[in-house]
Amino acid sequence: MEKQIKEQPCVILGIKQRAFLEEEFHPVRQIRSLIHRRTLTLLTAHQQHLVPHLLQCETRLIDPLVGDQIVDDRYDDAIHIAKVIFFYFCTMKKNVDLQPYNSFGFNATAKYFVEINNVDDLLQLINTPEFKAEKHLILSGGNNILFTNNCFDGIVILMNNKGIEIVHEDKGDVVVRAQAGEDWPEFVKQMVTKGFYGVENLAHIPGKVGAAPVQNIGAYGMELKDSFFQCHALNLATGKTRIFTNEACDFGYRESVFKHELKGQYIITSVDFLLHKQSELKLEYGNIKTYLEQNGIAEPTLQQLHDAICAIRDAKLPDVKQIGSAGSFFKNPVISAEQFDALQKQYPDIPHYPDAEGLVKVPAGWLIEQAGWKGWRDEHVGVYEKQALVLVHYGGGKGEDIVSLSQRIQKSVEEKFGIQISPEVNFVP
Repeated sequence: MEKQIKEQPCVILGIKQRAFLEEEFHPVRQIRSLIHRRTLTLLTAHQQHLVPHLLQCETRLIDPLVGDQIVDDRYDDAIHIAKVIFFYFCTMKKNVDLQPYNSFGFNATAKYFVEINNVDDLLQLINTPEFKAEKHLILSGGNNILFTNNCFDGIVILMNNKGIEIVHEDKGDVVVRAQAGEDWPEFVKQMVTKGFYGVENLAHIPGKVGAAPVQNIGAYGMELKDSFFQCHALNLATGKTRIFTNEACDFGYRESVFKHELKGQYIITSVDFLLHKQSELKLEYGNIKTYLEQNGIAEPTLQQLHDAICAIRDAKLPDVKQIGSAGSFFKNPVISAEQFDALQKQYPDIPHYPDAEGLVKVPAGWLIEQAGWKGWRDEHVGVYEKQALVLVHYGGGKGEDIVSLSQRIQKSVEEKFGIQISPEVNFVP
């Protein structure tokens, strides 16, 4: 059986960048030219380990060839060769500037940089000698990381796979699967538009879907774990996919198994959410009720709550296009009821929220503000004037400037209140 393949013009390495799609790629003419004329020379210089493999594939591929047609088994070899070459010369990049990929806007350079658009890309990556030899960083929007050095000496992996679909639906619930590279605020917006309850209070949190379970993101009385059903994650050592249930993720406050026991061992490729077609809205946390009252909304709809939270966040958080930040920098500390009672006697207006097992959660932003840090700044970094929980980069600074500032704030809060606060942002050395 034979297959007719459409020819495309040859550029750069003999293949147009997007000519690897089966309906566009002409393996008969282009692979022969690719290996013999230019690619073999380039591979000999830069990726010598590929040469024997490519020559072996080429031998199977080019005997015999008839016109513009190719036998099916050789066609698969051609596509494989093309993908390998594309990955090394078009996908894996060297010495990439990471400033556009971190919301603080600090200058940093990645030794290698790879954008992942599907699971096949990921499988290609983990089988490369570079991946096996270098440390790696999974970048999912860059909104919750702080580069403390001006160079990441390894591979930065940007997850950019897309897709949202309903995988199960009944009278009251739906299970929605979102690929890891989907934008989180856009995902929440789509769910609200469809009338699905469960993630609305997590609106406007920057980042991508794949990072949400790792951090167990949360806001306004809701956490990711509340709607998380399961996720698919690729084992970086074996290339096999594992399904993690809610229980298996061992969620905690801004914590999960992916930040501890399994850190660096898996990459989340998709997340399934259990959402509801009807549910009560959570209005108690923060100043949601105040905002709704000020805008004459007595009984908010799902859409109105979503829009209210977006407006509240916009009012107190900086636009990262103008001022670099990672949003909330510190976790809200959880203290014992006894410690809180003692503090409340000294500070009667201290805000607080009940937590599990009789503990009490205190807003870190309030503690930082009371310690006198709100609005503080030096030449390059500071504490945002509208929200003390947010550390900002005004430009020209380094990651270590934020590290130093955060440590001074931690020391100040502990001296004043006897409470230790810890960063929510991930430090990348």
